[in-house]
Amino acid sequence: MQFFANIQIPDLQPAITYNDQIFLTGSCFTEHIGNHLKNVKFNVLQNPNGILFDPLSVCSSLVSYIDHKKYREEDLFYLNESWHSWQHHSRFSHPDKTACLQGINASQQQAHDFLQKSKWLIITLGSAFSYKLSDSRVPVANCHKAPAQTFEKHLCSIEEIISAFDLALYRLLQFNPGLHVMFTISPVRHLRDGVVDNNRSKARLIEAVHHLVNKFDRLYYFPAYELVIDVLRDYRFYDIDLAHPNYQATAFVLEKFSESCMDTDTQQLAEAFRKISIAKSHRPFNAASEQHRKFLQHYHELTSSYSSRFPNLDFSEELAYFAAC
Repeated sequence: MQFFANIQIPDLQPAITYNDQIFLTGSCFTEHIGNHLKNVKFNVLQNPNGILFDPLSVCSSLVSYIDHKKYREEDLFYLNESWHSWQHHSRFSHPDKTACLQGINASQQQAHDFLQKSKWLIITLGSAFSYKLSDSRVPVANCHKAPAQTFEKHLCSIEEIISAFDLALYRLLQFNPGLHVMFTISPVRHLRDGVVDNNRSKARLIEAVHHLVNKFDRLYYFPAYELVIDVLRDYRFYDIDLAHPNYQATAFVLEKFSESCMDTDTQQLAEAFRKISIAKSHRPFNAASEQHRKFLQHYHELTSSYSSRFPNLDFSEELAYFAAC
């Protein structure tokens, strides 16, 4: 008896390896992928603007990295005793205007430099709904808890999404001719939009992305959305809010990501590095025991061996932990 729908995920060509820089941007599900890759020692940079949900905000941010945009004081606004940018997540917000601006521009610099050398750009789109300021029509990537009447909500058409990405991808492939781009659609359900409008939104993202993948070389699609919605398809794989995939669902998607996007050698290395990360998080019952001392010595020697074999990977935190403890 078959209890799961079969889904064929073609092996990624070229596969992702430890020689690649990986730039990730988009919705909160981007950070599940990015944190997993970072945890197993891939060289990643994720969400330099913070979390971005809609395709217009993603495209705008990518063009700003290419153009090496410098934000100025007039790009900020003051609300609820802090300075914010409409184009950035609240993690950049600060009571001090100068500190807010410095954080944003430091992230812009890092994004510009990293994107220019990246082999992979992974874009996760969350919603086709975009927002603009009601008075100035300025696009907004984050609402910063401003009153609802501050904004106009708009469901992007498929044509709008394609047009925005046509420009962004053209600029990207000029800026970094060796770049490969992978799209995913977030399986997080935007229930605040309502079930019907959430499905309309996801459908537009899916159609636009497949149009782009068929149009451009070096564009790929990973079916994170389909793995949760059509393969797992059960509320037991969602968190208590019934919107966010839970740990088991996310782990399932990441497992399929590794299987289809990495070659066998890279998968084996990633698993070895994951075990080192788990060992670093281990909290012993008796830290002074001989058993724990041998445990730390074993992982210090193992990590030192990998550090020597892969000098481009950073094991400094792990080595310091195993040595100090």
